[in-house]
Amino acid sequence: MVKNPKLPQPGYARGGPSRRDVAALALAAWLPGAARAQDYPSKPIRLIVPYAPGGTTDVLARIVAEKLQVLLKQPIVIDSRPGANGMLGGELAARAAPDGYTLLLTVASAMTLNPSLYKMRYDPLKDLAPISMMINATGMLVVHPSVPATTVKELVMLAKAQPGKLNAAAGTSGLHLLLEKFKAATGTDIAVIPYKGTGPQLSAVLGGEVSMTIDPFTAVQHVKAGKLRALAVMTANRFPNLPDVPSIAEAGFPGVELNSWLALFAPGGTPKPIIAQVHRAVAEVMAMPDVRERLLTMNYASIGSTPDHLASVMVGETADWAKVVKDTGFKVD
Repeated sequence: MVKNPKLPQPGYARGGPSRRDVAALALAAWLPGAARAQDYPSKPIRLIVPYAPGGTTDVLARIVAEKLQVLLKQPIVIDSRPGANGMLGGELAARAAPDGYTLLLTVASAMTLNPSLYKMRYDPLKDLAPISMMINATGMLVVHPSVPATTVKELVMLAKAQPGKLNAAAGTSGLHLLLEKFKAATGTDIAVIPYKGTGPQLSAVLGGEVSMTIDPFTAVQHVKAGKLRALAVMTANRFPNLPDVPSIAEAGFPGVELNSWLALFAPGGTPKPIIAQVHRAVAEVMAMPDVRERLLTMNYASIGSTPDHLASVMVGETADWAKVVKDTGFKVD
């Protein structure tokens, strides 16, 4: 029997649904997500790292996963997917089921700079859900011991005396642009060679494949062992753990500082209760004294943020990078 659309339907009072009906419909719509959140997590969680093992992102992922799996009571499986300046792993996360069982740990440039440099097949602002910032990251300018320079000024003089002879490794698009800014600020001709993450870029300098790089402090042990030479930390002030290394501002190039962050994301559309649960666990991990101390020994500052604050930072930095890229005319090969 076809129902007359002009007549009140069963269960509805004349004139439309009652408040009770509206409440029931709202509850029904909310229940699937709530049920998933209530049962979450009930199986291992995949943590995608879009850069090669050995770099900053990989190191942080392993530190956090060790603690996070205890709090969430499920294994955290690290899935390294290097390539395309973080976009290979980023797209994999963006296309994953929004159920909380796929997370992404990535760097600021992959989220806010890449959209201005590449034709991306996903939108970081729409297709990934922010969870929390985790660390502030900067770095230091290091050279292979075979490079006859002990200061930034000596490096600049050497590069100017031998145009095109020196080269530099860049494991992320952000570091690539920073090295381009260094070249512009110093008036030097240095070839920048892209690598699939900060781990491979460090290996390239250690092996003498390239002359120099800007490393996010994973090179500290190699500097202390004499395998690399640190010329400057990429900040306005010296680092307490590296008191003998001048800042890039002291070296005369304050516009070439590096201030970045690493943060955790989920696929867009992941239920907010699950985002909140992971956020609480991550905040607890990043506040642990042993985690904070371990990060400090590597010159990383443990930080946190709400999902909304991280989203706001991303919007602002995406706009800022777009202007920088436009103003400088910077392009990747």
